[in-house]
Amino acid sequence: MDPTIDSSAFDRATQPIFCLLTPEQVHQIADYHTDAALQDRIAELADKANEGELSDAERAEYEGYIHANHFVAVFQAQARRRISSPS
Repeated sequence: MDPTIDSSAFDRATQPIFCLLTPEQVHQIADYHTDAALQDRIAELADKANEGELSDAERAEYEGYIHANHFVAVFQAQARRRISSPS
């Protein structure tokens, strides 16, 4: 998690969302993977970023994916903790 973000505050703010979800939905979040086309696009942008060849629009797109992936990873970690902890 970004060191400038208080993870306990983030957890406290997002945990109530899990109360709105069924156990099956929590499992779906924990098991979520992007589709192959999106994975390919992110890999393409990552390669271009490593080569210093991103246009401004591509950089903005890539940064959007980075932020989204970070959120999904944190949300999935919370889902997995919820699944593994006793009710």
